[in-house]
Amino acid sequence: MLIRRRRGWEISENQATPKSFFLDRRRFLAGLAGIALAPANAMHSQSPGALPSAIARLYPARRNRKLRLDRPLSPEEVVTTYNNYYEFGDDKKSPAAAAQRLTTRPWTVEIAGLVEKPFEIDRDDLVRRMPIEERLYRHRCVEGWSIAVPWTGFPLKALVDLARPLSSARYLRTVSFKRPSEAPAQLEPWYPFPYFEAFRLDEARNVVAFVTIGMYGRELSKQNGQPLSIRMPWKYGFKSPKGIVRLEFTAEQPPTFWRSLSPNEYGFLSNVNPAVGHPRWSQETEKFFGPGGVEQRPTLPYNGYAEWVAEMYDEASRKRIS
Repeated sequence: MLIRRRRGWEISENQATPKSFFLDRRRFLAGLAGIALAPANAMHSQSPGALPSAIARLYPARRNRKLRLDRPLSPEEVVTTYNNYYEFGDDKKSPAAAAQRLTTRPWTVEIAGLVEKPFEIDRDDLVRRMPIEERLYRHRCVEGWSIAVPWTGFPLKALVDLARPLSSARYLRTVSFKRPSEAPAQLEPWYPFPYFEAFRLDEARNVVAFVTIGMYGRELSKQNGQPLSIRMPWKYGFKSPKGIVRLEFTAEQPPTFWRSLSPNEYGFLSNVNPAVGHPRWSQETEKFFGPGGVEQRPTLPYNGYAEWVAEMYDEASRKRIS
């Protein structure tokens, strides 16, 4: 007799994929092909028709049914108008408008460091070589709020494999763009732009690590990381860098942006942990932005992805965020 143990964060399929067209992008787009998108999409910088045809055809992508949610998706107008992107301002609302100045084509990604052969590749050429799919992911900000988003992209492991790191490589460092003429907040002297992050290589190869190029069934909005960002959903949101231009493989643990500014508040791993509070606030609960408004929810260890990622960390790591 086969007994299937359902993972703690899994729910039934009809709960993971609500019936309304707003939350089911593929049904909506198929039924209304050719009709102008709703006003909620106004902050998206480009319509699918403006994309290279080979890229436009990627949307909407096939959904990965193995990664499900324990909650409904967040409204798109919330996700695209409430987020952190310090290159475009230090509040939640300014990036939606300010980020539209960013030029995202052409966009080159550099692969450097401990790899067999460093190279550069156009972002769209990179995307054409990747296995594109849609994944429903939770996003948990270190500030205590959370959202659930349908991202389009590909496994970060596929990009790591393309880079062909040497056996001596232990970490993956990311560097985001620096264009003060398009992102004036980068001129602020108290932030060490460009944004830089890093992960252990086993984390980068984990099945949950995801490179995002789209959301809600079409190309990523500029304020949410176009043209290339990384989602590490079991970590706090600042560990999901946006606007990436360089991926570097290193043997030693690299510094990271927020840790360099405040090492007592931001650890290198920064895995979501309700038992370990930020020095200035608790992490036991979170404010989830859902279709019915803001809802207080308990914070899940590893943001609900423990069964996919917990084995990468020893017992000491599970008890702290650094």
